[in-house]
Formats: sequence, C-alpha cells, structure tokens
Amino acid sequence: MRLASYNVNGRDSYGVISNNNSIIDLGSRLEQKSILQLLQSDAVDSARKFTNEKPDYALSDISLSLPVPGGEKIICVGINYPEREEEYKGEIKRGSYPNLFVRFPSSFSPHEQPIIRPKVSDQLDYEGEVALVIGKPGRHIPNASAYEHIAAITAANEGTVRDWVKHGSKNVTQGKNFERSGSIGPWIVTTDELDPSGELTLTTRVNGKVRQNNSTKNMFWHFDELINYISTFITLLPGDIILTGTPTGAGSHLDPPVYLVPGDVVEVEVQGVGMLRNRVLDEE
Repeated sequence: MRLASYNVNGRDSYGVISNNNSIIDLGSRLEQKSILQLLQSDAVDSARKFTNEKPDYALSDISLSLPVPGGEKIICVGINYPEREEEYKGEIKRGSYPNLFVRFPSSFSPHEQPIIRPKVSDQLDYEGEVALVIGKPGRHIPNASAYEHIAAITAANEGTVRDWVKHGSKNVTQGKNFERSGSIGPWIVTTDELDPSGELTLTTRVNGKVRQNNSTKNMFWHFDELINYISTFITLLPGDIILTGTPTGAGSHLDPPVYLVPGDVVEVEVQGVGMLRNRVLDEE
C-alpha cells in the first residue's frame, strides 16, 4: 500500500495512492489525521479497507508533502557500501559500528519541490538512499525482530554540501543540514507490499544519466543491524526515519568532481517505491 502526505486546496491531509495513481483521501475518512497519527495508533491496517474506493483526487490536484510530517527523528548512516568506502581512498574505513549522524526535517524537500544550493557553497552533492519508516516503537530491539519495527520504505536524496562537511574534523552536521538541501519521498510503501528483508535496487540519475546504481544486499550494515544498534541508545518511535547510506557514484568522487547546479534534475528510484524527483535552485 502506498501512502502519501499532501496539501490539497490549502488543507493538509494524507491518503492511499490507487492503482491508477489517484488519491483516496484518508484524512476525511479516519480519525487519524496524518500518517504520523496512523503509525502512532498502529492503525495502518484500518486504511486498507478504503483501497478500492472511488478516488478523491488526481495526483495533479495535490502537492505532495514530506512523507511523514512531524516525525521526531531522522537518523542517517554514512559509508554503508564497500565501494563507497573505497571512494574515500583510506580516509574513512568501516569500523566496528555504523557511522551515524542526524538531520533536521527542514533540511529536506518533498517530491517535485526544489532542492536548494546555498549561497555560501557551490558544492551541493546528491546521495541517493533507501529510507526506512519506523512503525513500532522499541528500545534494545533484537536483530531477530527488527524488521517488525519497519512500517514502510521510501526514497531519499541525502543532499550534502561537501566543503561544509569538512569544517569539523569529526562532525558533519553543518554540511548535512542546509535547509532544503535534500529530499524524501514521493510516498511510503508499506512492508506488506515491499519486503525490507529482501534485495532492493537503488538508482540515482542526474539529468537522466545514471550516477548511482547498487543493491541493498551489498550494504555493510543491513536494516536489522542498524535498527538493533540505533535502538541501543535511543527509543525508536513511529514516524522516525532511517536513511541507510548511499552507494558509490556521488558527484564529489567523480574525476573531476561534478556538483549540482541550478536547473539540474535529480531522480532517486528505489525498487518497489517509485521515483523521487527534484530540481536544483539557487538560494535567493
């Protein structure tokens, strides 16, 4: 089941995307008024009974929002593919634990909304990633039950301002949190339709040309291991999102480096989810 958050006629709502890519509005049918409330209430199954109803809107009638507005945490994983480690030529190596950092929701744009190259840098780069949406809360989650805590999967462009990442020797926060420098979407796909324990293909294109193409089977740290590790030190809550790392092919590691410029179109496609698309604009 595909669930989307959106604004229509000035009203924030959410709904099921039907097979013909129309919207069945759930905000007017359920007591839960957002995807976050749906997850918090463990009520995703209640949405399924509406999947065959007459759609309320065409996709062209709505403006998609970030998939889970109001979620508490966005946790990101760095250097999670072997080829990505090789790109750093020994500067960064796989350790005994995952590399983690956090991002704020304001650093992401929704599907078809612009991502912004900041005034202070010309080194905005793309990072296509598979993103997990947590549905079941938990702390100290065992690997064996970790997949039960994933409600859905979506796509992300974990856009990064490369020169600002280097401002701190052991800190990437400033280069990872420029407003609207990345994107998440277009919607979430629930795990009854897309099995997170299976192999997922991730492809990133810039202006139609493939820059990244890899599979989650090649990750250092798989989804269950990430959930187990992260939940050791924080409680994962419904609506939390985990960005699971980008494969090789980011623009900064091309020879010569190729960064995003205004007018570029970045597409991140996750198998079974769909395509996240954003155009690059300069900060005003």
